[in-house]
Amino acid sequence: MRQLTAGDYTVFVIYFIIVAAYGLWVYRRKRNADATSKDYFLAEGSLTWWAIGASLIASNISAEQFVAMAGNGFTMGLAISAYEWMAALTLVIVATFFIPVYLKNKIFTMPQFLSQRYNDTVAMIMAVFWLLLYIIVNLTSILYLGAIAVNGISGINFNVCLIALAGFAVIITLGGMKVIGFTDVIQVFFLILGGLVTTYIAVGQVAQHYGTTGFGNGLSLMYHQFNDHFHMIIKKDNPNFIDLPGLTVLLGGLWIVNLNYWGCNQYITQRALGANLKTARGGLLFAAFLKLMMPLIVVLPGIAAFVLYKQSVFGGDEMKSLTDNHDKAYPVLLNLLPAGFKGLSFAALTAAVVASLAGKANSIATIFTLDIYKKKINPSAPDYKLVNVGKISVIVAMILGVIISPFLGIDKKGGFTFIQEYTGFVSPGIFAMFILGFFWKKASSNAALFATIGGFILSVIFKFMPKFMDLSFLYPVGFAVKSKDSGLWEIPFLDRMGFVFILCIVGMIIISLADAAKGKETNGLDVDTNMFKTSNSFAVGSLIVCGILVALYTLFW
Repeated sequence: MRQLTAGDYTVFVIYFIIVAAYGLWVYRRKRNADATSKDYFLAEGSLTWWAIGASLIASNISAEQFVAMAGNGFTMGLAISAYEWMAALTLVIVATFFIPVYLKNKIFTMPQFLSQRYNDTVAMIMAVFWLLLYIIVNLTSILYLGAIAVNGISGINFNVCLIALAGFAVIITLGGMKVIGFTDVIQVFFLILGGLVTTYIAVGQVAQHYGTTGFGNGLSLMYHQFNDHFHMIIKKDNPNFIDLPGLTVLLGGLWIVNLNYWGCNQYITQRALGANLKTARGGLLFAAFLKLMMPLIVVLPGIAAFVLYKQSVFGGDEMKSLTDNHDKAYPVLLNLLPAGFKGLSFAALTAAVVASLAGKANSIATIFTLDIYKKKINPSAPDYKLVNVGKISVIVAMILGVIISPFLGIDKKGGFTFIQEYTGFVSPGIFAMFILGFFWKKASSNAALFATIGGFILSVIFKFMPKFMDLSFLYPVGFAVKSKDSGLWEIPFLDRMGFVFILCIVGMIIISLADAAKGKETNGLDVDTNMFKTSNSFAVGSLIVCGILVALYTLFW
């Protein structure tokens, strides 16, 4: 039944009041008439390790996971968890090697890094790139998928859901990064609690359908009855191989996705850039542990929905909805929950969407204000003016997201795949530019321009190559598969990202060496090996994360 009861609305209203009241308290307590723009955008020196870790997860886990990743869980099973579990290891790597470089060189935005390391031209091109990417791909996807979910649960008009989510996010975002960071702790509490309750009840529904009870029995039935949904490595003959191409998921493009997202992304790194090294590392390690449990919340419900779908448990309209669009798996599943619990899950989903929207909008405002407005439009603008410009850009970005999100075909491609693939057009070049910029002092600005523009062009060429060339000869080595949509032999987009990244690295090295031969100087960063030493507690925590990952992949290979 696509409606909420009075009990559900009561639970949701309690969630809304807690988040709003806490956000207002943080804003008033932390407000300072002399606060700088960095204080507003980065919450400089204000966030604790647990607030940083919670904010990272709250900003990352959104409708993209609750709706789209659950949809992939419905379609391909546990294998989609590779994005989450590999992210845990990635967070450890970023905390160890990336964050020290940013903090040592007093870098607060990603375009600032590019300007400091290369030149203003590279920085401005990428600032525009990131703004377009964040608004057209990320912000719109979060809004659209969130509205689909809220509409599917409550029956409230889709456009009303779209506007309400945007409005709630704007209210939180206007308070600045301090309000976002600390309210994210509450958001993560509801996100995890509601997500775990949904998973527990969904798996229990499976057990009940098979004539037994209990979470353990339901999980065992799912594992044995639909074992093909519990493998992490997909084989070539699997129709989902094009999305998760076997072993190269562990060895290729997924590393670029994760390292670029967690280490070179304003939206994420912004949470840690206002802290000291110990606090930032503690926050990222905390986020890594939270990441390990995310498939339990966002993937397992999708698998449960698949099992119930195969057993024709859902009603006729819901069966048709799931057949037409697998991203409806999570909203349809929530309609099985009893009153009150459905409201808690509804609050968890809303918390995930709103927190992610707020984080994304704040990053858009930060890049536009500090890297475009202050540098090119009004260099002498005082801090209060920069804060006001940031607030205006938040509102404008959200309005644009609401207007254009219904026209991008997000529902046709599958939300999670839509986000990953189109982000992947720029990720390889960006990551190549960052990784060489960090650790190779000879990397030149001309090489960075090649990675920026050439990486995008190469991604487009690889994307459309199958229309002009038969790539079936790559099938035996696992680098081509017949698309279930177009019927063409395509290179899986994760492999495509790996190829483009390698070409960008090679191109950057050649161009940089040529520039060095001409006597062109480069702007190396302040980097030394002592920066990468970690505390004993961080090292132990990192080893525990690695051990858990080895155990999970061994169990579900």
